[in-house]
Amino acid sequence: MKIAVAVLMLVVALFGAMPAAGGEYRYVKQKEFREWIESGKRMIIVDIQEPEEFLKQHFRGSLATGAFPAKSEEDRRKLEGAVKKAAASTVDVVIICPRGGGGAKNSYDYLKERGIDEKRLHILEKGMQGWPYPDVTVRR
Repeated sequence: MKIAVAVLMLVVALFGAMPAAGGEYRYVKQKEFREWIESGKRMIIVDIQEPEEFLKQHFRGSLATGAFPAKSEEDRRKLEGAVKKAAASTVDVVIICPRGGGGAKNSYDYLKERGIDEKRLHILEKGMQGWPYPDVTVRR
């Protein structure tokens, strides 16, 4: 009985330490991202919002990809410009999507698959729809 409990504890410890299926994602908090913008931090901002939403509100210098939700091959191809720019650089890459959810994760996964170091990848927490600082965005 003690051996069975020990084995069970070992299995739980091993599998509990593994990342969830689909991997872990690195998020940048809204306040921190605002500080990055205001400090002039060099970064690549990959905006996957649909074109109409991008025109309404985006960050200055963003790469408008229109890749949302980045599920299909057609959507993913829209990220190729961002892949090339990120591959030619060493700065952080921040992915902006409507809500910071599935589309951003799909884009993150794609950039990672294409060789962009995961240590450089970030998703903006809560996405553009949850962004509380309109004064640091370009708005129409």
